[in-house]
Amino acid sequence: MNKRNTQQRRHSIMTLLNEQGEVSVEDLSLRFETSEVTIRKDLATLEKTGLLLRRYGGAVAVPDEVTSQFTAKVAPNKLSIAKAAAELINDHNRIIIDSGTTTAGIIAQLNTKRGLLVMTNSLSLANQIHELENEPTLLMTGGTWDPHSESFQGQVAEQVLRSYNFDQLFIGADGIDIGRGTTTFNELTGLSKVMAEVSREVVVMLEADKLGRKIPNLELSWESINILISDDRLPLHAVKEIESHGVKVVLAPYTDK
Repeated sequence: MNKRNTQQRRHSIMTLLNEQGEVSVEDLSLRFETSEVTIRKDLATLEKTGLLLRRYGGAVAVPDEVTSQFTAKVAPNKLSIAKAAAELINDHNRIIIDSGTTTAGIIAQLNTKRGLLVMTNSLSLANQIHELENEPTLLMTGGTWDPHSESFQGQVAEQVLRSYNFDQLFIGADGIDIGRGTTTFNELTGLSKVMAEVSREVVVMLEADKLGRKIPNLELSWESINILISDDRLPLHAVKEIESHGVKVVLAPYTDK
């Protein structure tokens, strides 16, 4: 069975699990007309990405008290930036959404899009994407869990990403270095660079008050970035300097309500 059918089957398993609260290997094997070994592999993969918990003979849904810790309300200004970013997404696009509180705002905007394929390294975003009514194809990087960024990182995640190509990457940042690019407090920058490498268009999303933060770790150079979306508090001199590096700057209206 090809990779696309495998992902469709796993998506259907999660739909059933969401409806029923639990599933059995035997029933899934009959429903999808495949071996129990294959179903166990599906459940093992879904458990690794945090989407379910395996039990003897099947699996159960992740309890609400576990998933609720990953759900946070998106601040109004971040949501404004996210709405501007979502306007760049077309039906049937293949996109990566990196972990982060600003990028999380995109998820609610995706219900108007059709035929999306969405890859993420964030457990919380994966859970939110799974709840969307338009049911985009959901992929996760897997890898090593990094508690600092609350995301999967490392060589396994990088290898998974290199197996695909994407139309767009949506990624946040901790700061803007006018001369170099975007910066981060996280020392793990390898996955961000691979995300950019496998994406045709790289879209950075961050608030204007992150300009000038003194952060040592360069995440993405300007040469790797196509579009920067911020809010309209970003100074004109900064806009011009960023645009001089060949980056398109989009300013969303600032709001705190």
